[in-house]
Amino acid sequence: MNNELSSLEELKALAEAAGYNVVAQVTQIRRADPRFQIGAGKVAEIKTLIKETQAEKLIFDNRLKPIQLYNLSKATGIEAIDRFKLILEIFTKNAQTKEAKLQIKLATLEYERIHAKQRVRLSKLTEQPGFMGLGAYEREVYQEAINRQITTILRKLEKIRDKRLLHRKRRSELGFLSISLAGYTGAGKSTLFNSLANENVEVNQSLFTTLTTTTRLLEFSNRKFLLIDTVGFIDRLPLSLIEAFHSTLEETIYSNLILLVLDFSESIDIIKKKNRICLNTIKKIDASNIPIITVLNKIDCIPENEISKKLKSLKINIRNPVLISALCKKNLDLLRQEILKKLERFVELSFSIPTSELSMTFISWLHEKTNVKKTTYNADFVTITLRANPLFAMNLKKKVKELNGKFEAVPKNK
Repeated sequence: MNNELSSLEELKALAEAAGYNVVAQVTQIRRADPRFQIGAGKVAEIKTLIKETQAEKLIFDNRLKPIQLYNLSKATGIEAIDRFKLILEIFTKNAQTKEAKLQIKLATLEYERIHAKQRVRLSKLTEQPGFMGLGAYEREVYQEAINRQITTILRKLEKIRDKRLLHRKRRSELGFLSISLAGYTGAGKSTLFNSLANENVEVNQSLFTTLTTTTRLLEFSNRKFLLIDTVGFIDRLPLSLIEAFHSTLEETIYSNLILLVLDFSESIDIIKKKNRICLNTIKKIDASNIPIITVLNKIDCIPENEISKKLKSLKINIRNPVLISALCKKNLDLLRQEILKKLERFVELSFSIPTSELSMTFISWLHEKTNVKKTTYNADFVTITLRANPLFAMNLKKKVKELNGKFEAVPKNK
């Protein structure tokens, strides 16, 4: 189990979000035991706690191997799960749409495929909680069944992804810039979404209440934008879950601006940690090149005289901070001004490059990664018009030059 208090508190919050009532907490600092993850003495201590509290499930913060889960269940008499399985339970509980359910099923099957050999072997031993139901499966049969299900789910998700791509292309053709809400789960993204868009997306204190993409038209200062809310981030969010939710997270990848929401009422150390986790996740989904405004939310929960001091302690770690209260709708006009500043910096660009296999690959990449407004083909050249931030435009100019193309800025009134 993890020795960081904040990590243990987060595990408790995750367990409560999954519907559990936490009756006891135990920590241990030691080298991981191959049999139980924890030491045999600690297992005995936990077994006593289970009898005293009538606990029905044992939840670990660490990732556990199937053999460790099996041994813990055998030793304690109740099912043991790890952080990954707990997050899967929360996702399953909160999934409302067909896409979310498919994504969760995919992540579960990928996990099962990796551990298929051990799962089948252990299920044939004395039955333990969490290791029943495989029947007479042999490893190869079990793996083949999983592979077939994964293939079917991927095919269904691809159709949903294609539909989303069509919607995104249509929005691009209409000239809408998009703003995505990202941030640590529970930071108040959905509350901010409701406040900015005058919507009523479900908001509560549980983690991961938002698993699907919600998009609304946002209008201020005579400009129209698309505001997108999607799944929150968390420490050690399993890579398989990031991959399973890739089609949902694509809305962040293709946005023009990211509002990174953090809970400013938390301690400085926790804010720094969650900010680092969010930025690392944004990097993992290949969205690092998108401009970011860090929205420090819940200032209504902090005494006025502490706000500036706290902000000063964070400024070196935080990109473009804006202090707000989404619940009280405080400083939202300031946030809108910062949004305009960031998006007004976008420039519209046009360039032509000679037609070749290399240029076609480059153009395909541009369509995936940028807001391409127009593509024109003729016998020898391809002309592209797009919107991009200045830094990306500089790098683009170098690439166009390498491809022997011509590059020029489009007049603003065009």
